[in-house]
Amino acid sequence: MAKILIIDDDDSIRDTLTNYLKKQNYEVLSAENGAMGINLVERELPDIVITDIKMPEMNGFEVLKKVKDLDPDIHVIIITAFDDMHSTVKAMQQGAYDYIEKPLEIDRLKITIKRALENKKLSNQLSSFIPDKENYQVENSIIGKSPSMREIYKKIGQISNSRVTVLIQGESGTGKELIARAIHYSGITKNFPFIAVNCTALTESLLESELFGHVKGAFTGSIRDKKGKFELANEGTLFLDEISEISPNLQVMLLRVLQEREFERVGGETLLPMKARVIAATNQNLAELVKQGKFREDLYYRLKVFSINISPLRERVEDIPFLVKHFLNKINGELHKNVNKIPDDVMGMLEDHYWVGNVRELENTLMQAVVLSKDDVLTKENILLRKYDDDEVMKSDLVKLSLSEIEKRHIKRILEFVKWDKDKACNILGISKPTLYSKIKLYNIRPVEE
Repeated sequence: MAKILIIDDDDSIRDTLTNYLKKQNYEVLSAENGAMGINLVERELPDIVITDIKMPEMNGFEVLKKVKDLDPDIHVIIITAFDDMHSTVKAMQQGAYDYIEKPLEIDRLKITIKRALENKKLSNQLSSFIPDKENYQVENSIIGKSPSMREIYKKIGQISNSRVTVLIQGESGTGKELIARAIHYSGITKNFPFIAVNCTALTESLLESELFGHVKGAFTGSIRDKKGKFELANEGTLFLDEISEISPNLQVMLLRVLQEREFERVGGETLLPMKARVIAATNQNLAELVKQGKFREDLYYRLKVFSINISPLRERVEDIPFLVKHFLNKINGELHKNVNKIPDDVMGMLEDHYWVGNVRELENTLMQAVVLSKDDVLTKENILLRKYDDDEVMKSDLVKLSLSEIEKRHIKRILEFVKWDKDKACNILGISKPTLYSKIKLYNIRPVEE
């Protein structure tokens, strides 16, 4: 029988979780503070620890650290009412199995515990990796609390303390470079350079020189030695934006660098070590380009050691209010304005828009609106929403979906938005609870599993 320890200073939460988990045939222990919890960990060695973050004397992060010091194989699930990007990244970086916000969705917790126990069975076959626990400040913070964005925060925490190659995929304007910067500034590369290269901005020969550098006399006009971006990045990050656009010749060169971890300057003969972490990004489907013979399969898998897919803004509508607030604060500061009031119908209009240009389009739209505003209220009259032509809409993923798939996605999005409160979901969807249950079963919709 699996043993679970609950640490929370809220009596009602401890009692509720204890009763529920006992009914699920788990052996359950509980503690009202971190110190008592750690004593139980030392004596009982539970399989899973579920701990709150905000507790007196010893908080959840301190509990997490002590538990991992005692036994790194114990899975720790963090629960908190104070969820944000930095806390999520910190928890995942320090080795938490998961990070779940309150109020708890019991179905999601059940799935998480089940997966944690399954993972534990394999732990003896795997080497334990505990990331560096030093504090950090993520620069250029990403905004969003949707399930898909929370998953990205967790992934940043998982990879920021290694130099694993990362591939970020998402539509234009979704914030791929922000994700790359968050990875860079969250971990071991933060004190080294972040070098960004737009692969579409240069010709093949210029891009080769930019990446690898050149020696004096390598070509006409090369009057001195020049370091390339790989060399300048040192032990930091080289961000290759729109990687799908590089030529076949450069694909071969990049593959060799990733394989051998060394390179030569153009026209040079000396091998130089490649110390940087490479993060590549694209708005194209690289797997499809591989099938079409337009991108090397071996390079694709070298880049995709760890992948992050960013959902388009229209699929995470619940993030829009947070983004609007963030951008208004930023724009007000830049323009010395004070537009800080948003009527519900205006927010609704922003949430209903399709946003083909994603987050970048939202920021530009708000910039225009603030410029046109005469007072502190964001009004409809000042919001100039872009109208899309048929070609733009036809290029979107939505028109490629069946009616049933659209219904499935919409129901799933609403359930996630209301944190699986089925009464609220029924009110928004305008259907009865039996109908909702029927749809959930039909489409096999489940809470987000991590």
